[in-house]
Amino acid sequence: MLSISEVENFGAIDADADDLLRECFQDHSAYVAAKKQKKFLILGRKGSGKTAIFKRILTERHPNEFSYGHSFDDYPWQHHDLQAQVGVPEERRYFHSWKYLTLIGLAKVLLNSDQSQPWSDDSFESVQALEDFVVDSYGSRDPDVRQLFSPEKELRLKSVLKVPFFELSGERVRVRELPPHIQEVNRAIQEHVLRALNPNNSYYICFDQLDLGFVKSQESYSQRLVGLILAARDLFLVARERGKKLNVVVFLRDDIYQDLQFEDKNKITENFTSLVQWNESGSGLTLKKLMESRFTNVLGSGGDPVIPWEDVFDETREMPSRQTKYKHICDRTFLRPRDMIKFCN
Repeated sequence: MLSISEVENFGAIDADADDLLRECFQDHSAYVAAKKQKKFLILGRKGSGKTAIFKRILTERHPNEFSYGHSFDDYPWQHHDLQAQVGVPEERRYFHSWKYLTLIGLAKVLLNSDQSQPWSDDSFESVQALEDFVVDSYGSRDPDVRQLFSPEKELRLKSVLKVPFFELSGERVRVRELPPHIQEVNRAIQEHVLRALNPNNSYYICFDQLDLGFVKSQESYSQRLVGLILAARDLFLVARERGKKLNVVVFLRDDIYQDLQFEDKNKITENFTSLVQWNESGSGLTLKKLMESRFTNVLGSGGDPVIPWEDVFDETREMPSRQTKYKHICDRTFLRPRDMIKFCN
């Protein structure tokens, strides 16, 4: 066991910079629910570990699992805003633009990552149609998502016309003129995507950092979030009905979600949400176990047993408040892993 003086830290407070995230990840119930396609909306306060779950899903490597993540710190919202539909309920103004973005993300996975394609005759035709559409419209099998809603992009719709029982009103449309046509475009692309998804594989499209650069008082911000949640639920349910393992996972701060108002909120809250929260003690996931995993990784030497909290923090001497050090830290971190790591460092 290393000396504590030889240790620089027990990890970073930012999931993007935390070198110990993979080795010390805790299988939180919210993570398990998302992976098993049981819940699609992951809520939690800032610093609770939502981004850690997001990164875990994206970086796990299994031959039958495929994922794609959207993180919106540099997303061109001004282009996305042009896709707002008028003449529809406010909560659905961005519904189809979010669905289009998600479907293109799935198309990118099918065209560039899923080596099982084509897994059937139907999937062969649909993968070919998706490739024709994406390449003809964006010039690449793997387009930059920041360019999907560039106003002057011209979508070539001839390939998606091949879907039985669907008819599109034209063969090409500029993105700035997409809103009146996007519903039928989505129906066609969605049908191809669902036919192409291999029922033996699991697919994940994840959305994180939706709160960056925005304030809750912006009406358009709330409309965007509601549109994303409704689009995610729609694809989550239709894929389940078709026997496909798809989860469109949305990570959102619980305080922001509480302020949103839309018609089906209670149903989504009861049936499809999972809360990222940690316990101080008990049999579930606790912050003590979180840190003991990190102590063992940093201080131990391979096959050493778990290094307990008490080997790092002397709990025989109470804090001035007559609390243990662990209790003292827990009371000041609001049970957030980010703050616990910072205190321990």
